[in-house]
Amino acid sequence: MRFGSDDAGDMDLVMTVAVANRRFGAYRVRRNVEIGVWQRPCHGVVVLHNAALSRDERDLVALHSSRRGSALSGPSALRLDGLDVGDARPHVTLPAGAKAPSWDGAVAHWSHELTQRDVHPARTPRRTRPARSVLDAASWHESERYARWVVITALQSGLVTTRHLREALTRRGRCRHRGVIVQSVLDAAGGIQSLPEKDFDAIWRATGLPPATRQQPLRGPDGRYYLDVWCEQLGFGVEVHGIPHLAVEQWDADLHRSNEIVIRGRNGLTFSSYTIRNRPNDVMDQLDRMARAHGWEGTPARELLPTPASVRRARRRSSARASTAET
Repeated sequence: MRFGSDDAGDMDLVMTVAVANRRFGAYRVRRNVEIGVWQRPCHGVVVLHNAALSRDERDLVALHSSRRGSALSGPSALRLDGLDVGDARPHVTLPAGAKAPSWDGAVAHWSHELTQRDVHPARTPRRTRPARSVLDAASWHESERYARWVVITALQSGLVTTRHLREALTRRGRCRHRGVIVQSVLDAAGGIQSLPEKDFDAIWRATGLPPATRQQPLRGPDGRYYLDVWCEQLGFGVEVHGIPHLAVEQWDADLHRSNEIVIRGRNGLTFSSYTIRNRPNDVMDQLDRMARAHGWEGTPARELLPTPASVRRARRRSSARASTAET
């Protein structure tokens, strides 16, 4: 069965019993189910064949077994819009207060926000818009790494923009991994003014290194390049890469720039925004060893390192649970 083209004919094999009765007559529907030509996976839904359900058909069964106004969501909606995030389960979001789907194979969620701002009014089967789908997929998974990967992958693919994600997040309310999601969206802006490079300053100071220059201009054959951080006293620099550096075109340009910097005799280290936020000890260790390789004999002060973002989030969750228990 061809699926995802928004052609209603592609979905004619899975429908509600009410629709099948109108189309074929109640007797024919009941008879075909009884003799095993068709199947009825749950109350209110009929499938016009007797074979195993495909992934697409399972999504439709989940949707048709849910209350009117529900929508495919998260990984299921993303796949329909061209992005497979590795979760084959049929996810459906129902209006708040609705009964659970009649099919126990559906992964059910509930929401107060299922208006046209978050659900596409024209696409079939009914599903959430990509930005909402990305946030749902990221927040429903238990892994922070998966949540970040989903956000980054969706941005890289061009399926969503940072603006759409920010707008959807304001309507999303409280959700798991919100801090990781926000960080990933912020990182998408990239550049020396982005938050991870500001976080980098705190690590640099904690390592005890001498003052460095931001956005050090370097003249290359194709124009002027800027090195994110340059320490003239030690003779090495640092690049901090966010999401934009992962796009192929930008990555290629960054490699070219890095080569030009090395050709001009400037050594440097490169860190990802994720490492700076979540592994400041590793960043300090490499900065310290690079500095010592250039003759530095200072002493790092690990107590001045910023607390990793993952630790801060864990502390907030623990504090929230404690407050709830007290009340």
